[in-house]
Amino acid sequence: MAPRANWKGFLRLSLVTCPVALYPATSDSEKITFNQINRKTGHRIKYLRVDAETGEEVETDDIIKGYKVDTDTYIEVSKDELDTIALESTHTIDIDQFVPRSEIDDLYLIRPYFIVPDGKVGHDAYAVIRETIRSMDKVALARVVLTNREHVVALEARDNGLIGNLLRYPYEVRDAADYFDDIKDVKITKDMLDLAKHIVEQKSGHFAPEKFEDHYEAALTELINRKRNGERIAATPRPRGDNVVDLMDALKRSLPGGGGKAAKAGSAKPAAVAKPAATKKGKKPRKAAAGQKEMLLSISGSKAARAAAAGKPARNAAKARKAG
Repeated sequence: MAPRANWKGFLRLSLVTCPVALYPATSDSEKITFNQINRKTGHRIKYLRVDAETGEEVETDDIIKGYKVDTDTYIEVSKDELDTIALESTHTIDIDQFVPRSEIDDLYLIRPYFIVPDGKVGHDAYAVIRETIRSMDKVALARVVLTNREHVVALEARDNGLIGNLLRYPYEVRDAADYFDDIKDVKITKDMLDLAKHIVEQKSGHFAPEKFEDHYEAALTELINRKRNGERIAATPRPRGDNVVDLMDALKRSLPGGGGKAAKAGSAKPAAVAKPAATKKGKKPRKAAAGQKEMLLSISGSKAARAAAAGKPARNAAKARKAG
């Protein structure tokens, strides 16, 4: 199923306008997520909106927004009052300026969107805007209103389309000096630097995101499959790194074939990153784009598996069967 557009409106460069739609360029929906449940009943936890003082549940119509002034004082703001300051440019991305991409600090980047033509009309205008941005080798800064707030978005050409990166405002970016000023200015010997550079050269390659492996997600998949099969999961001790005091010795032991515990530890794979159970039958794992959820075992099957999926040990399920 194709994702729904987060926003629809018009992209405008001076008098050139075309209808467009914004789609999130990234997604976390394929990651395994958990619900909170009651350990005793197995039922899902439901949260209620209650008054912090009386403990009584509050109806939705009685809930308004409030800005906290101090511990017990709030300035109440109604929806009608917020509507009085609503921005008019809610359906237009207005391009204001063109800047070099290199001048945009990565700290200002929030999230990317695909910006595509909406419908069968306006493709010519879209292409003009896209190719203008591409030929100038610059990024277009524009304004867009999402969920009642105005955002600055940086547009750049990508393949046949446009990417729009939402940007933070300056007050949202912290000053690095507050964190880096206390770092000691130490002198590094040439031997240490040369050795470190050699390690970097040995590990150098090209950016290939298709080779990224989410070891934790794979371990979660295997854990859930084992639980469904009624296996008991024993706690395993966390690996502890060596406390190496000699920096030069640490660099030498970091080299391929350098020996020592550090080198061996670096090459060993923790038990938690074993391949998911779904791959044991000789089948190749699905591509990352398919999502780890695809590798989970079916909930149907043995009663022991169903009992494990419900959070109950298999022997409890057997007892319940006899009691019935």
